[in-house]
Amino acid sequence: MSERLKSGLSKRERQVMEAVFSRKKATAAEVRGTMPEPPSYSAVRATLQVLVGKGLLSHRREGRRYLYAPTISQRRAGVSAAKHLLSIYFENSIEAALTAMLQADRKKLTDANYRRLMTLIRETERGGRL
Repeated sequence: MSERLKSGLSKRERQVMEAVFSRKKATAAEVRGTMPEPPSYSAVRATLQVLVGKGLLSHRREGRRYLYAPTISQRRAGVSAAKHLLSIYFENSIEAALTAMLQADRKKLTDANYRRLMTLIRETERGGRL
């Protein structure tokens, strides 16, 4: 797991990361504009600086403002977050996590989704990569 994500992110940090991931790069004002019930501009800037300090965002000056960009891919961040979720809520049990996800809303799992999951499970059994 990425050392930068090992301790997890706060709700606000996750919201900021999601905003930057969705735009690929963003200013503090743009990030704030995407947040539900946004905190103050100063709080957004402080959170951006925390994420820069954690090595999850980089920044560069563009005129009078700073432009922030992720230093890791969204997929890598997602994998790290999933590992964190597994360790905290499911005692590192992938079976327990998948069971919980399937029980959360079975109607969202289409036949095509089910077939794809079964294919991934078979590939994993054979030692293949996802």
